[in-house]
Amino acid sequence: MSSIELTADCGGCAGLCCVALPFAKSADFAADKPAGQPCRHLGQDFRCGIHARLRQEGYPGCTVYDCFGAGQHVTRGTFGGRDWRQDAETARRMFAVFPVMRQLHELLWCLEEALALDAARPLRRELREARAEVERLSRGSAEEVLAVDPAQWRGRVGPLLERASELARASVPGRRQRRRGADLMGARLHGADLRGADLRGAYLIGADLHGADLRLADLLGADLRGAELAGADLTGALFLTRAQLDAARGDAATRLPERLGRPAHWA
Repeated sequence: MSSIELTADCGGCAGLCCVALPFAKSADFAADKPAGQPCRHLGQDFRCGIHARLRQEGYPGCTVYDCFGAGQHVTRGTFGGRDWRQDAETARRMFAVFPVMRQLHELLWCLEEALALDAARPLRRELREARAEVERLSRGSAEEVLAVDPAQWRGRVGPLLERASELARASVPGRRQRRRGADLMGARLHGADLRGADLRGAYLIGADLHGADLRLADLLGADLRGAELAGADLTGALFLTRAQLDAARGDAATRLPERLGRPAHWA
């Protein structure tokens, strides 16, 4: 396993996602905020003043964001605990490093997921080598991290993840649906058999997946905002994140991978 934390620890971060990133007034955010400007709800202790009421206050977008542990890594590791409020140059560098680090951490998380797949045993040496290299990059100085091209590394790691996915999904009998990047917004997929489906990057916003069978479906990058997952079976779903579940709607009958908890706002 990677020695780098891949789960967000807001208590160890200087509120970077609340400052470095921009957001626009929309259904996800109640107000506009440019990049580099602290959110008006960010306290002096770097904690959110409305954390317990984000959805009610019009900030559901904050509840589904996941930095994969990049925030505390940049704060405590790359910058040794320095505070971006100390000076403008420190702030500029921290805010530039954070989104790059976030992409590196997401790649590490995906590689860990692939390594955990029994079916991907034939790829473990390659997966471990890729993980070690990405981890090395993430441990670099601020200047070294900024020199990294995340797109290049996604291009290198992506085929490995795809091969791991194919090996895992090969156990599903019959023809598996390939809906990669498909526009399935609002689609009526009630009770659909999507076992082992390739749904990478699919737009499932507001889709009706009530009772759908998504076992071993590849959901890497799928947009599940507002998707109805009540009664759906996501057992063994590949590359499914807690952030995706937080963006969707489910219930007590929704079956989830053991590694993921049930979102508190679900019925």
